[in-house]
Amino acid sequence: MGGREGPGWSRGRCAPSPTLLLGLLMSAAPLGLLGEETRQVSLEVIPDLLGARQNLLHIRAVGTNSTLHYVWGSTGPPAALMVATNTPHSTLAVNWSRLLSPEPAGGLSVLPRGSVQFSSALVFTRLFEFDSTNTSEASAKPPGKPYPPYSLAEFSWNNITDSLDPATLSATFRGHPIHDPAGAFANGSLAFRVQAYPSSGRPAQAPRLLHSADTCQLEVALVGACPRGNRSLFGLEVVTLGQGPDCPSVQKQHSIDDEYAPAVFQLDQLLWGSLPSGFMQWRPVAFSQRQRGRDSALPCQASPLYLTLEYPLPQSPIVRGFFGSQTNFCAFNLTFGVPTGPGYWDEHYLSWSMLLGVGTPPVDSLSPLILGIMAVVLGAPGLMLLVGGVVLLLGQKQCSEYQPIN
Repeated sequence: MGGREGPGWSRGRCAPSPTLLLGLLMSAAPLGLLGEETRQVSLEVIPDLLGARQNLLHIRAVGTNSTLHYVWGSTGPPAALMVATNTPHSTLAVNWSRLLSPEPAGGLSVLPRGSVQFSSALVFTRLFEFDSTNTSEASAKPPGKPYPPYSLAEFSWNNITDSLDPATLSATFRGHPIHDPAGAFANGSLAFRVQAYPSSGRPAQAPRLLHSADTCQLEVALVGACPRGNRSLFGLEVVTLGQGPDCPSVQKQHSIDDEYAPAVFQLDQLLWGSLPSGFMQWRPVAFSQRQRGRDSALPCQASPLYLTLEYPLPQSPIVRGFFGSQTNFCAFNLTFGVPTGPGYWDEHYLSWSMLLGVGTPPVDSLSPLILGIMAVVLGAPGLMLLVGGVVLLLGQKQCSEYQPIN
């Protein structure tokens, strides 16, 4: 390929043609990766020049000396590719004829190839469902009798262009099983909403993950699907690339502050290599209502990462197109909810959010509310000592001014 453009190729650019893609350029917040201070973020849908409808979303964050690329697609199972380069001029190149062939290696690349400093991927392969009716232990593994899982590679997805929202830099992949004899998804769907950010901040809704311009957020929502049991719990299988013979590491951070996610004092993150590299970050909580209040919070349990050597995985053309015949994959399972308490059965609704980024993960600092409480708590003893000292001094002064009667 070597950077050539030929039949079946399309190339992502910072200033795209309005008939082919949507470019949304905005100033971004300072970044720690590669010393960049500002970035411009664009969101675009890469067209399939062969005429077939394919969903390929490209998020491009351009800095002075580097570029971050996030590629989301639903060709095969939903997948995300993240690439960091050391040039502001790197571009995404797609050879659709090769990408959609039985051997997609080389069908997707970031040019120039020598500029790539980091790359990895996530693939969402299966939706699990468990019957927890006769399960009383919240820590039971599995959390109930498993039903046959839904393979996300066998879902039909909407046209991503129809859901592109310029105001929020977001787009939604919404799908349902191609074969659904029981009609479980007749009025339901599984949605992957991707959102980029022009600056640092927090969303208005829980779990309010702290984001920056070098991250994008994914919200997974299961809405309206009929469960196969009265108290069904759902889960998600997440697959990523291994690092040599090992899997990426998972860290858990604890805090005394739960203002942004009430009753949740933990932040989990998956790290590819030593920092700064790539990361996936989430709070171990999901929600069973759209309002996402404390009363609808569900615990989110993550299994340890394991090498996927025992069973074949659905192949992602996007991942194979960029990495080739990569065989070292690691996976972990996320399970949402427990047999007791709130659950999907409340409103047939389930949502969970995560951040995907390159560089140093955002770090939560103590909120103003907690800092104010700490100031009051820690300052009260000092104030009492100060008042006590003043009272004692005044008392001594009054005693010294007393003149005895002779």
